[in-house]
Amino acid sequence: MSRIAILSSAVADQIAAGEVVERPASVVKELVENALDAGATTVDVTIEEGGRALIRIADDGTGMDRDDAVLCLARHATSKITAAEELVGVRSFGFRGEALPAIASVSEVMIETATEDGAGTQVRAAAGAVLETRDATRRRGTTVSVQRLFYNTPARQKFLRSARSEWRGIVDTMHAISALRRDVHFTVRHDGKLALDLPAVPTLRARLAVLWGHGDVQRFIDLDDVQGPIHITGMVERPADVGTATRRVLLIINGRVVRDHGIVRAAEAAYRSTLPSGVRPSLVLSLHVPGGDVDVNVHPAKTEVRLRDRWPTERAVENAVRRALGVFDASAGIGWRTWTPAATPSWRQDVHAMDPSALRATPAAEGLFAPTSVNTNVITDANTVRQDAVATTAPNDRTDHARHVDDAPISVPPLLQLRRMYLMFEHDDGVILIDQHSAHERVLYEDFLGVLERGEAPSQRLLFPMTLHLGPDEAEAFEANRASFEKLGFEMEGFGGHSLLVNAVPMPHPRFDAERCLRETLAALTGDRAAGDAKRHERLAATFACKAAIKAGDVMSPGEMRALYIALANTKLPAHDVHGRSTIVRLSWDELDRRFGRK
Repeated sequence: MSRIAILSSAVADQIAAGEVVERPASVVKELVENALDAGATTVDVTIEEGGRALIRIADDGTGMDRDDAVLCLARHATSKITAAEELVGVRSFGFRGEALPAIASVSEVMIETATEDGAGTQVRAAAGAVLETRDATRRRGTTVSVQRLFYNTPARQKFLRSARSEWRGIVDTMHAISALRRDVHFTVRHDGKLALDLPAVPTLRARLAVLWGHGDVQRFIDLDDVQGPIHITGMVERPADVGTATRRVLLIINGRVVRDHGIVRAAEAAYRSTLPSGVRPSLVLSLHVPGGDVDVNVHPAKTEVRLRDRWPTERAVENAVRRALGVFDASAGIGWRTWTPAATPSWRQDVHAMDPSALRATPAAEGLFAPTSVNTNVITDANTVRQDAVATTAPNDRTDHARHVDDAPISVPPLLQLRRMYLMFEHDDGVILIDQHSAHERVLYEDFLGVLERGEAPSQRLLFPMTLHLGPDEAEAFEANRASFEKLGFEMEGFGGHSLLVNAVPMPHPRFDAERCLRETLAALTGDRAAGDAKRHERLAATFACKAAIKAGDVMSPGEMRALYIALANTKLPAHDVHGRSTIVRLSWDELDRRFGRK
């Protein structure tokens, strides 16, 4: 007797339903997407008992005639494609022809539809079979009612969650769809109460302000970036606000809300050196890539896509997010509104700043950041460097931020040092504070990272070699990072046991204490097990920058403050140091007025 048999159509339909219809939210997603494909500008959603008792989706789309109203309940019946070749670049939400028949196989369904106001069609079905077709009166559009979900599959029904949990899933689904289609008016009612009323809006920020609240939306900065054929838009969370509210992630690829952990990880990688370990940001990203580079036919519920060239896409996302985090608005703010892109101030434009030509007429850098000429004299100022180090660099070997001093038209506002710790200046919208140590740390980190990636940095030979006696763990850390230390400008050799003889050191600024910085860096790297050269370089650059940067309590001259401002402005991520702390804090005039009782 044969053990293999053809499944009945009813069983096959229920198996297909298990792939498409996981819960009430799945039904809402499929039906709302059908309404959007039909050109609806208004979609009304009615839910009862979290979707377990009733799901009704009404739209003002194109509607269907009698034949199509019946045929839409047949498996693999679709108006979206006619050949497999049309799957490439398909833009509609539905194209498989599985959603409605899968839903109808596990529930009671009624469809009311009309192509024009007046005469229409009503179709009733249950358990996958059409029960009745008759005339009906309706305005142009379609209404699909789904009742008693999973009534004929008790095993599936018992796995439904509580009405409250299922309702939460529906709300999340509608949030995602309404953020995607901001040109459509959505209303959602639950158990007779209006839960969501979302009129059409022009921008993503306006939509999310309604969904999440204006306060939460202020945590985000806008993103709009084009790299080759890839256009990336959306909003990313300001690093200083990460972890202060619920984490949210919304990813849209070619007009389709999907899940893609690779894209999300790429966006999170852009936050490197701006967040403490273990903290993850909220992201709203919309990617537009060539249709031929995306395969949308990889998941029954269409919640995943496959990218033909994943690496360039992920790299584009990381670069776009990193550029968005490099703007002035990415810094922490107290009572500070989020600017629109047209009004976003930059480091190169400020009402209270000096004219760029004034910076070129007089040296912008002196002291701390001043590039000096080569000589063999020993610097005698005990307040700046060790007596046995030569604190000069070759003019052709300047660091990147020093080169930018001459060629970047950056306007520097009048700066004031507070408590030998913060730099302050006035802006049209408030007072700006810069942490001098964090700012210098960010500048040095990006310089050192560039040195480790591109090649060796210039070094200064010491008049008298310096001897360091290391412990076993420090010696191990040195050997693990020896090549990187040499790239940074250290020239060292073994001197018996765990001792080192230092013949030359880098000189990122005249106050650099090479011995203390080297000892503290080795101590911090003790036990470091970072995997891969890239991670090791980042860890070393971050540690070395932290130890080499000027400290809180160091007095800075006006020229040094001005040069630090310019150097920070030319970094990629000026708003945060390598530990995730804020480098820049903005205090709005509104907040000050409120504190003084003027508002």
